[in-house]
Parts: sequence; structure tokens; C-alpha cells
Amino acid sequence: MSDSIEYGALMHRAMRSLIHNVLVDVSERGLPGNHHFFITFDTLHPDVEIADWLSDRYPGEMTVVMQHWFDNLVVEEDGFAVTLNFGDSPEALYIPFDAIKTFVDPSVEFGLRFETVDDDEDSDLSPHLTTVDAASQTPRPEPEADTAEGDTEEKSGDVVSLDSFRKS
Repeated sequence: MSDSIEYGALMHRAMRSLIHNVLVDVSERGLPGNHHFFITFDTLHPDVEIADWLSDRYPGEMTVVMQHWFDNLVVEEDGFAVTLNFGDSPEALYIPFDAIKTFVDPSVEFGLRFETVDDDEDSDLSPHLTTVDAASQTPRPEPEADTAEGDTEEKSGDVVSLDSFRKS
């Protein structure tokens, strides 16, 4: 038995359960209203399944968008599978919940960020709840017909920092 309660690990588990529940609801009913998600995940996680060209283009981390077009959303206990459209090329992805770094729904100013603290500091997991300001979100061009889910402004391989979404 541990000498302390691992609040960080418990918070991460609860936050991932929230994402699981949201995605189950979306898989059954679709996205309501203006809801949409920016999901950043670790492309090097051993259980992530993405096309080789995507892992080459986004080494380390990738942000996908679930908004206008996505298909085959299947939510399992440990992760979810979804088909997204990358420039008229549908690609199937599998993302384990523990590979997710951020989950943001800017339509309601909600976001979660998962972090681990470097071993040099405190070794506990450090969960963060992040609110986002949809009004200050960097505008992105409207997708062409049946494109851009998964294509975000990070075409060069950069990932948007959630700091740019925070309220001042």
C-alpha cells in the first residue's frame, strides 16, 4: 500500500473517463450544435495506429479536429477509432485515451490538458483543467467540401499551444 493518495493519477483517470463518455455520446448521437473537438495526442505512443505518412509528418504529437466530417467513430474502454479526412484522403486512426495530451471543445470554452512533471521535479502526474476562449481562437479557414477533418493549421507539423486559447 502506498504512503499517499495518488490524486494526480486519479484525476487523469477521471478526466479520461469524461472524454470516453463524451465520445460514446457523440458516436451514438452525433455532435450537437456547434460542438467540435481539437484532440492532441502522442503519435509515438505504442498503441497509436495512424498511417505511416501521418506519423512521418507529425513526429511526436498531432492535433486532429472532429467537426464537420468524421466517420466510423468506435469508442472502446482504452481508446477510440475514427476515420478523418486529410485533404480528400480518408484515414483511419486509433487513439488510446492515455495517448491524449489535450482535449478541447472551443464551442463551450472547455479543455483538458494532461501533463507529467519531469523526474527532476515531482514525479506525480500533474493534471490541469484548462478553459479556452473560443472568441480568441486562431481562425482557421473553412474546409473544402469533405476535407480538413484532421487537417488543421499545423500543416508544417507544428502543434497549436493551448496557451493561445486561455482567457487573460
